[in-house]
Amino acid sequence: MSPYAGRLPNGLGLSVEPLPGHGSGLVSVALTVAAGGDDDPAGQHGMAHLVEHLMFPRRGGGDGLDSHVARVEGAGGVCNAETHRDHTVFHTTVPAGMLPDVLEWEARRLLTFAPEESVLRTETDVIAEEIRGAAAGGRVWETALEALHPGSRDSFGTPKELAGVTADDATAFFRRHYRASALVLSVVGDVDADRVAASVDSLFGPLPADDRVAAAAHPAPVFVPVASSASASASASASASTSSTTIRTAPLPSSVSGVALGHPLPDPVSRRSAYLAQVVLAEALSRNRLPRLTRRDSRLTSARITCGYHGQWLASAAPDLALVLLAPAPGVSTAEAVDSWLEVLHDAAEHPAGADEHRRAVNALLLACHRSADSLTTRSVTHGRTALLFPGSGGLAALPGDLARVTPHDVSAAARALLSGPCSVTELGENR
Repeated sequence: MSPYAGRLPNGLGLSVEPLPGHGSGLVSVALTVAAGGDDDPAGQHGMAHLVEHLMFPRRGGGDGLDSHVARVEGAGGVCNAETHRDHTVFHTTVPAGMLPDVLEWEARRLLTFAPEESVLRTETDVIAEEIRGAAAGGRVWETALEALHPGSRDSFGTPKELAGVTADDATAFFRRHYRASALVLSVVGDVDADRVAASVDSLFGPLPADDRVAAAAHPAPVFVPVASSASASASASASASTSSTTIRTAPLPSSVSGVALGHPLPDPVSRRSAYLAQVVLAEALSRNRLPRLTRRDSRLTSARITCGYHGQWLASAAPDLALVLLAPAPGVSTAEAVDSWLEVLHDAAEHPAGADEHRRAVNALLLACHRSADSLTTRSVTHGRTALLFPGSGGLAALPGDLARVTPHDVSAAARALLSGPCSVTELGENR
C-alpha cells in the first residue's frame, strides 16, 4: 500500500502513511492547525490555547461521559493536544479498527464547534492553573524569545485577558483560523491509504474553504530583529562577549538558580542546513565539551544547551532559538559565567570536532530520530508540522540524510554564528 499526500477540493491537507502491522494494529491521527499563540487577538492573549481546550467538546453540567476524551478512551485509545507559538496539534491513537469512528469524531468537532458559556468558563479556570504552573517553572524559553524578538508571545495566555473572552469570541477565532486550507490531517498506521482518502473526502469535504465570518482584522505579530532594535543596541553587554548585541533582561523568578542565554537559530526552512548544524553543535557540546568544562572550570557547576521550542528542534518555524542554562559556582558573577560559555564557543569555532566526536554526536541524533519514528503519534504529528511549517523539507524521510550531511566545519561555522550574533542574558533564581 502506497502513501498518500494531497489536498481536498476545499483545501484541507491530507497525509496518509500506511504501516501495516506496525504498532500492533494501531493507527494515529493528527489534526494540525496553522494557528497558535502568535495569532491571539489583541487583548485576548491565550485565545488559541482556549480554543484548543474547547475542541474537546462536552455538555455543560454533564458527567463527562459524552466528551471527546471519553469516546477515545472508551475505544481503548489516547488523545491529547498542544498549542504552540505558531500552530496547534490534536493527536489521537487508537486500535486500527476504530479509525472510521475517530475520523467521524474529528470531522464532527470541526463542523459543530459551538462552545457553551459554562464550559468556556470552566476551561479558562483550567488554563489559569496551567499558566500559574508554567510561571512557577520559570518561563525561561519565552523570556529569551521575547528579548531576541520583541513582539513574540507565549502560547499559554494571560488569565486576566482570558477572563473577558466570550463563547462568541472563541467561535469567531475558530472560524477565522480553523478553515480547511489551514488544516492538515495526518493518518499513520495499519491503514489503507485509498480508503482513508475516500473517507476523509466524504467526512471533511463539507468544511468550508473560506472563513465563515468577516471578523475584524487584528494586527499580525511583528518580530523585530534584535540587531535593528534601538533599545537592544543600547543594552549592556557581557564583559567578554563578542556578540553583536547582548541583551540583559530583568531577573526571572525560577525553580532553579543560574543564568539563561538565548541565541537565535537560522530559519529552518530557508536555511535548513545551518539550522541542523546548530542542532549538531548543541549535541556535540552536550556530550563532550560541556561536561569537560564543568570538570575543569571552577566557575560553573553545570552547563547545558538545547535547540528549538522548549528543547524540541524542528517543532516550530522561525523565529526559534538555542537556550543555554548555566549554574555558576558560589560567588561567581553572571559575567564570569557568560565568559566561561563564550570560551567554549570560541574553542568549538576554532577547533572543529574530530571525526569520532562528530560521528558520535550525529549518530546520537540519528538514533533519537529513529526512536521517535517508531512512535505512530510522533510520525502523524511530524507529517502535519512538516506540511504546515516546513514545506518541501521532506519530513521524517529526509531528516537522517540531512543530518548525516552536516560536517565538522559546518558545526564550527555554527559556533561562530552564535559568537557573532545577538544573545540574551537572564539571571534566574527563586528569590529574584
